[in-house]
Amino acid sequence: MQIDVQYQYRLELGTITIQDFSLKKKKKKKKKFTSFYDKAVFLYHLVPGGEMMCLTQRSWWPSWRPTSMSLLKSAEAKILACIQNEVCSRFVTLPNQNRLWTLTVTNRTAHKSSMASCTPLVMVHGFGGGVGLWVQNLDALSRSRRVYAFDLLGFGRSSRPSFPTDPSLAEELFVSSIEQWRQTLGLERMILLGHSLGGYLAASYSIQHPERVAHLILVDPWGFPERPQPHTERSLSQGLEAKRPGPPRWVKAVASIFSLFNPLAIIRAAGPWGPGLVNRFRPDFKSRFEDLFDDDTMTEYLYHCNAQTPSGEVGFRAMSEFLGWAKRPMVQRVNLLAPSMPVTMLYGARSWVDSSTGNHVAALRGHSPTRVLLIDEASHHVYADQPEEFNHVVVNICNTVD
Repeated sequence: MQIDVQYQYRLELGTITIQDFSLKKKKKKKKKFTSFYDKAVFLYHLVPGGEMMCLTQRSWWPSWRPTSMSLLKSAEAKILACIQNEVCSRFVTLPNQNRLWTLTVTNRTAHKSSMASCTPLVMVHGFGGGVGLWVQNLDALSRSRRVYAFDLLGFGRSSRPSFPTDPSLAEELFVSSIEQWRQTLGLERMILLGHSLGGYLAASYSIQHPERVAHLILVDPWGFPERPQPHTERSLSQGLEAKRPGPPRWVKAVASIFSLFNPLAIIRAAGPWGPGLVNRFRPDFKSRFEDLFDDDTMTEYLYHCNAQTPSGEVGFRAMSEFLGWAKRPMVQRVNLLAPSMPVTMLYGARSWVDSSTGNHVAALRGHSPTRVLLIDEASHHVYADQPEEFNHVVVNICNTVD
């Protein structure tokens, strides 16, 4: 991201000193604040795009936001050290020079010939995630076949290019990067698994490249249902059924304000308070992985994944609208999936994602092979809430392929 004006910040108690380096004659001015919130809001509007960035060595800006790709690398390495099978990690360089951070996991004890004969499993994480979130799944899923997991373009350790603001173009940039990644690795066919946003993109990819997908597994996929339309006068007049209350006005107002910024901008705006903010609002990530870590390893990883320069989240913002509904709902396109392509939709029984959409997809596909499965005691992050059951279900699906 390029900015026309470079700033240097010196944070004092209640004061920000701003120096504009774009002017031949340097000018300084001080602005008083009564709270950290006011200070953060001011910084939001200071740099174009609602993001706080500084691209000059004269600024000590990195100390404001305690993150770097090096710290992300270290946090991820601690997580991946828990994997028992053989892990090969590398950047896969695409023809356009973007790079996707990729893990290849294979069973140390399995015969290479048997592994090579099985269709590989490719795992695509959701919004704000990265390959480290699959840590409880990679060993079990790679026992009999090679497993690939990569950071989506614009997320994790992958390249962070500029994304278009047009929803179809943003989606296409994601999907084309997956196809270029596949071509670079030389994979002929794969079992494609996507979670949340990754499920949406996996479905879009499968529509465009059906010959490459042996089985499509959609785990609590985002962006499938259409946004509910306001009640018409006719529906209001029918029956005495009570109308389901919508969100309060203040919720809509807050959502409208935050829609002006990138979804994860608040993490970057929090500066040195960012890691604590993630711990406070996402304690579930710590509890989901407590069998592996008794500290803040997972929330630190999550913070470093999302405190970097925004890229993939810009694409997600282009593809979504008010309260997170997809501008181009996938349910309108599932009929374009190859009729012979097997599809399994896997939901957490306690997830905020409505599993009835899966039944709607099955109905739209008619006689095409489509299954909808629920995992008890699991919410949106099915793979981490109930990893053993999730792994068992996915292994059984993969065994139906070969």
